[in-house]
Amino acid sequence: MRLIVISKKSVIIAIIIFTIILLSLLLFKDISYKVLETIAPNKLVPIYCVDTEEKKIAISFDAAWGDRYTQGILDILDKYNIKSTFFLVGFWVDRYPDMVREINKRGHDIGNHSSTHPHMSKLSKEQIVKELNQTGDKINNLTGEKPYLFRPPFGDYNNNLIKTAKECGYYTIQWDVDSLDWKELGVEPVVDRVTRNVKNGSIVLFHNNAKYILDFLPLIIEKLQKEGYQIVPISEIIMKDNYYIDHTGKQKKLDNNNKE
Repeated sequence: MRLIVISKKSVIIAIIIFTIILLSLLLFKDISYKVLETIAPNKLVPIYCVDTEEKKIAISFDAAWGDRYTQGILDILDKYNIKSTFFLVGFWVDRYPDMVREINKRGHDIGNHSSTHPHMSKLSKEQIVKELNQTGDKINNLTGEKPYLFRPPFGDYNNNLIKTAKECGYYTIQWDVDSLDWKELGVEPVVDRVTRNVKNGSIVLFHNNAKYILDFLPLIIEKLQKEGYQIVPISEIIMKDNYYIDHTGKQKKLDNNNKE
């Protein structure tokens, strides 16, 4: 009987400890980070946003499935004197070479979004290199500039992808504000979602062929500019060296107290 009583006490104590740890994970990010470090100390993370005191954000457009609104997007960006970043898939580059040149001519970043838009975490290193090089070469041939920003299709990544992309000369870029424009929920939901969630150093995700983009893009730009944000290309907002990326994907300046 004594053994049964002790066993019950142990179970109760274990439940209490587990509850405390769970609450700590939910309430205290620092503790959560320590646990994550213990579980997966070598996990690599792309750049989701940038740690900066300046009111700067970057907006980006993934281009894979069409070209209907791209000219209009460029005209809107010109109207508000904004430079942005376009991530292009290889087969999109093949279909719209003149638009690739036009994006470059207007002074926007052009990033690599793979060649065939696969889930790249499932590819071998050799396949990843092929995906990156094929599109990178196509963009370079059309613009005379080799891209160095890369966004994984579907936001899907693993250590192998990030390491291989870095070896190929790319910064792997995600986003911390998803407009969800592909859901076609209308204009106001996108405007509200983006303007409510941006902060200094945010990277916003749009798609060049989103149904209502020509309607919501000017409203978002005007509201963000009214709030004092400067909208810049990703190439301008990210740090090129002397940085590290924390567990949330925030890129931070490397100093003597931090280790990459």
